[in-house]
Amino acid sequence: MRQALTQAKKAQNIGDCPIGCVVVRDGRIIARAYNLREHKQDATLHAEMIAIQKACKKIGSWRLEDCDLYVTLEPCSMCAGAIIQARVRHVYFGAPDPKAGAVMSKDKLFERAHNHRVNFTAGILKEECGDILSGFFRDLRTHKKSGPESTKSSSL
Repeated sequence: MRQALTQAKKAQNIGDCPIGCVVVRDGRIIARAYNLREHKQDATLHAEMIAIQKACKKIGSWRLEDCDLYVTLEPCSMCAGAIIQARVRHVYFGAPDPKAGAVMSKDKLFERAHNHRVNFTAGILKEECGDILSGFFRDLRTHKKSGPESTKSSSL
């Protein structure tokens, strides 16, 4: 999970939502990724989606049956669906996502009848994973309050 947190910090450094992900096979990281949704203006560029694509390319198959995925935030429905479709063996995530989490918080996609059952473990480095997100959104709100709007009103 620490490697996923390192990826999350890379997203934060470019102004994107700090979520990071790694895919592990046979005890080795085969793919690393971080959110690029804001940076590239593409709704599908979540850390999990990018990591899955990289892992598939690395092993030459869309089936990641012997792979585990570590991500700093509970996957959303898009990512959970991709994880199921890629047949990832196990997902480990840090912070829960009460607004959009599709593993245990809002939906329980891994528990529904699918062609593949994904196991998961929640709460890995939960506080650290949550803190980086909380700090990012706190800074974003602060920046918005002191951003263009306040500059506009002071110049009138």
